[in-house]
Amino acid sequence: MALVEIETFPNAMIAEMARARLAAEGIEAVLFDGGVASIGLGGLMPARLMVPEADEALATKVLAQAD
Repeated sequence: MALVEIETFPNAMIAEMARARLAAEGIEAVLFDGGVASIGLGGLMPARLMVPEADEALATKVLAQAD
């Protein structure tokens, strides 16, 4: 399964909230680099929210509605 990045976040907490929003809609998502962001290095390597390529459009739409 190929994963694509749909958004980056300055810290893992914000990224986790977005991941939970997707999970509530039945979309599996994972965070990459979240551990680095949580120790204060988010400016160097932000937390990246990744979803399966097949869910990219729906995930983007769900996150846009949450704004």
